[in-house]
Amino acid sequence: MNASLRVGLLGYGLAGSAFHAPLIAATDGLVLDTVVTANPERRAQVARDRGADVRTVATADELFARADALDLVVVASPNRTHVPLAERALRAGLPVVVDKPLAATAAEAEHLAALAEERGLLLSPFQNRRWDNDFRTVRALVAEGALGEVLRFESRFERWRPELKGGWRESGDPGEVGGLLYDLGSHLVDQALALLGPVTSVYAESDVRRAGAEADDDVFVALTHRNGARSHLWMSATAAQLGPRFRVLGTKAAYVKHGLDPQEAALRAGALPEPGTPWGVEPEAAWGTLGDLDAAARVPSEAGDYPAYYAGVAAALRDGGPAPVTAREAAEALRVLEAARTSAREGRTVALAAGV
Repeated sequence: MNASLRVGLLGYGLAGSAFHAPLIAATDGLVLDTVVTANPERRAQVARDRGADVRTVATADELFARADALDLVVVASPNRTHVPLAERALRAGLPVVVDKPLAATAAEAEHLAALAEERGLLLSPFQNRRWDNDFRTVRALVAEGALGEVLRFESRFERWRPELKGGWRESGDPGEVGGLLYDLGSHLVDQALALLGPVTSVYAESDVRRAGAEADDDVFVALTHRNGARSHLWMSATAAQLGPRFRVLGTKAAYVKHGLDPQEAALRAGALPEPGTPWGVEPEAAWGTLGDLDAAARVPSEAGDYPAYYAGVAAALRDGGPAPVTAREAAEALRVLEAARTSAREGRTVALAAGV
């Protein structure tokens, strides 16, 4: 039981190289064993980043041929592959972490969840932004009652990318599950559900703004939660000036926060979270403000904590506890995203009868 759990990683693009591999390496009790990538440059990058002890193979077949040598599979490949690779891992008897979105539809997510439960295996979507410093701060303020009752939760992931980058994320092929609604929207909807609970209705506006673009690149989603609160969520690649990351309005006060959590930039730059070393900490100048029109003050941001996700995965595998994020939660978020797509296409508000 003291041996490290051996991890197979499918994909070494941005998600695999900048998020999953570094966080696995930083997690006590996990060791990266195998990376699947057919790209020669990425295979060389694995050797540079992770060392000669991490093997690389070109195909998923090669990884699954060694299923008995692994304890966990992480799917960080293009969205279209998430469901078939996750199902293959589960049928091979392996617990699975899947980068967001878990699936293209709630029905597919429910299928995977049922399969994992039937086989007694962990299946967890990688919703790392629950551990963003700013969202952790919002949750702490709500928990301590500093805002009073939350009336409206405004949340943005906006970028200024007037030129297309290319690749499957910008593809209009439905099979690629591209576009900002399912990319950034997967995070924003997950955070809204985690903070305010089930949703009863969804309204959305979705546009393709940039010349030559095929997938949605400018999206607004409005959620009505069962408790009466509303979430207003923006995701855009066409924002020449950025709005606040969060504006949370309550009956006692409001919290406003600009800028992004620093962890992604740190990971992309090659930094690794290490015990005893500050991680996910931002300077006072970046803190948000709490208060009202008469008086408002800066509030220290909670430290970001992406390492907590994989620490939770390791604990769940060793001790049999719950996953840090569940597949059923991913299915709830996907029902909201599907409703948003329907709303934008048909120009109407979509009711979610039971509230998800």
